[in-house]
Amino acid sequence: MEEWFDKGLHVQGYHVTLGDILYIVVLFAIIRLVIFGIRLVVKKASDKRGMDEGIRFTLVKLISYFLYTIGVAMALDQIGVNINALLVGSAALLVGVGLGIQHIFNDIVSGFVILFEGVVRVGDIIEFDGMIARVVRIDIRTSKVVNRKGVYLIVPNSKITSNSVINWTHHDLHSRFDIQVGVAYGSNTAKVKRLLLEVAKEHPLVVSDRQPEVVFMDFADSSLNMELRFWATRPWQMDQIKSDIRFRIDEVFREHDIKIPFPQREMYVWDQSK
Repeated sequence: MEEWFDKGLHVQGYHVTLGDILYIVVLFAIIRLVIFGIRLVVKKASDKRGMDEGIRFTLVKLISYFLYTIGVAMALDQIGVNINALLVGSAALLVGVGLGIQHIFNDIVSGFVILFEGVVRVGDIIEFDGMIARVVRIDIRTSKVVNRKGVYLIVPNSKITSNSVINWTHHDLHSRFDIQVGVAYGSNTAKVKRLLLEVAKEHPLVVSDRQPEVVFMDFADSSLNMELRFWATRPWQMDQIKSDIRFRIDEVFREHDIKIPFPQREMYVWDQSK
């Protein structure tokens, strides 16, 4: 049995035996089992304490990277690789390679920033580049998001940390939305305000603990511009919520004979023959 395990390959001056290969396979299998167990323990503890899903994901992810790093170091040591010499010898190479692939290292560093800071977590709804998406996975170099069309996107982490990103679900689950509407000059503005507030309060997804409000924005060229402001807990459905409220505003304004103006131009023609 010992002779069988001592058989192996000679690769670049290193003798890799079947025993070494079996050791490495068993080592990483144990690491995977440990990570699986940690994931279950963390999930159970988070369910009891109400831990955020994003924090739970980040914690398990960091522990996984730590255990895999130890596993790689143990595997290299098993086959006789001097890790210290390897790090020193590869330092110059890493500098040269790093100059050519700076954006990859930038993405990796950004990944650690996201995982440690927790400003963006799994399950969050974010907005960047004019797109709204839900974060489904955060890895070291990239993050996976799904937009409202159901398209699965892979986003470099540096794009999230370097650009302006709106996190609709960070800290406060309530988000404010605005709807602009113009009414004709001569309309009863107090009545318009009352109707807009009633429409907002009727919608089931508008929160009741934060009162909506109506702001008189401006005297425009052909309309009195109002803005309805309300709070909701489902930013993922913001377009549908706004659409529902706009339909209802149009219906209520028709019932109360409140006109929504549109731009008009008058043309005068002089008859120069007279």
